[in-house]
Amino acid sequence: MNDPATPTSQPVPDKAQRQAQIVQALSTVLPGHAILYTPEDTVPYECDGLTAYRERPLVVALPESYEQVQAVLRTCHALQVPVVARGAGTGLSGGAMPHRLGVTLSLAKFNQILKVDPASRTAVVQCGVRNLAISEAAAPHGLYYAPDPSSQIACTIGGNVAENSGGVHCLKYGLTVHNVLKVKGFTITGEPVEFGADALDAPGYDLLALVIGSEGMLAVTTEVTVKLVPRPQLARCIMASFDDVRKAGDAVAAVIAAGIIPAGLEMMDKPMTAAVEDFVHAGYDLSAEAILLCESDGTPEEVEEEIGRMSAVLREAGATAIAVSRDEAERMRFWSGRKNAFPASGRISPDYMCMDSTIPRKRLADILLAIQDMEKKYGLRCANVFHAGDGNLHPLILFDANDPDQLQRCELFGADILETSVAMGGTVTGEHGVGVEKLNSMCVQFSAAENEQMFGVKRAFDPQGLLNPGKVIPTLNRCAEYGKMLVRGGRLAFPGIERF
Repeated sequence: MNDPATPTSQPVPDKAQRQAQIVQALSTVLPGHAILYTPEDTVPYECDGLTAYRERPLVVALPESYEQVQAVLRTCHALQVPVVARGAGTGLSGGAMPHRLGVTLSLAKFNQILKVDPASRTAVVQCGVRNLAISEAAAPHGLYYAPDPSSQIACTIGGNVAENSGGVHCLKYGLTVHNVLKVKGFTITGEPVEFGADALDAPGYDLLALVIGSEGMLAVTTEVTVKLVPRPQLARCIMASFDDVRKAGDAVAAVIAAGIIPAGLEMMDKPMTAAVEDFVHAGYDLSAEAILLCESDGTPEEVEEEIGRMSAVLREAGATAIAVSRDEAERMRFWSGRKNAFPASGRISPDYMCMDSTIPRKRLADILLAIQDMEKKYGLRCANVFHAGDGNLHPLILFDANDPDQLQRCELFGADILETSVAMGGTVTGEHGVGVEKLNSMCVQFSAAENEQMFGVKRAFDPQGLLNPGKVIPTLNRCAEYGKMLVRGGRLAFPGIERF
């Protein structure tokens, strides 16, 4: 198979010479301050939110205009240099980890909101605009941007497009793919491309849905047109406590089965609630084995009716306590714990690895109990927070990256969670992407023929495999090696990733 993950550049014996060649070429299209290549300048770019794995790029390019982005891509293509696009670096799967012989293309300077159109309920923004900044700009018009990842205060819309990010309100309002009308950018050759349209539909193949979630493998996003939705008149949140994780998991399925689509439906287990309560004092029930946060929004009449229906379903499912937010301040306090689950975990462990798989809602309790068994098996703690409404899991495995044995056990623990999710009828990823973290698990979920189909799409956009190489799609060789490890009862850990 002609694997496009492997750039077809000529072998270069001297890394320093290669770096000098790239810097010299980029100097003709970028000002000197927009090119970083010394170790002290490139170290901040050596990883994204998956900090366990690091690699310094040869060069970091910081263009300031679309023309400069285009010129950088053309230059790198001419030199057959790998390019990794980077936004805010908040990704959690290593998708923005640099290529050691490549250029990291930082798009941080593209942070302008170009247009907010309340009549069409849209906004046109550059790729480096923060997720939350869109809602802040739309607020005077009574509008907001619905997808709200926990990192929304920092993550960028370009990164959201790359990973098809969701958030705590994705059950009712959808993921990034449901809230974007158009994406503009450039291919690796510097050719301008546009996916989607200003209208609700576009002629031809739906390439917009293809590029959203493609993890920087197909094109570099520079500009995004997003949909805006009216801010609801009222929102209230239920905090329901359960003395058993199976009851909590079954309650999630019961809410959906009752025909209710909450604005948000989140689940946290006891270790997670303890961590966040100590951090933000959200008022969580620390005696509960699991809690659910169920939100309703709309008109006051709609909210009152839906809160009553959800409360009745939760009680029937075995909730031991139910609290309903009395005002906006209390609602925000309930959500503050969920929104701060990741930083709260960072306070109780030197490092954590956040997994991201998806399972059928009816299997929520099964996967939680399986993870509890894995904690004993691998000798590591795990705190769990779920987008329960759509079955998207975020187990946070706690470990110390300075201990090689703990890191290895953490990798095995994570792979076990992903493989168990597939066995339960789910997938290895929900919204964090594959990056480098889940290459092995992709071998479990997809056949060689399916991987080849994905490579076929990659080749159509990037025949030389220069955009974000070595990620997302595992090679035949990698899957073969992983298969041998599984036969021997082990697993191929991350260090086996292809290096070019």
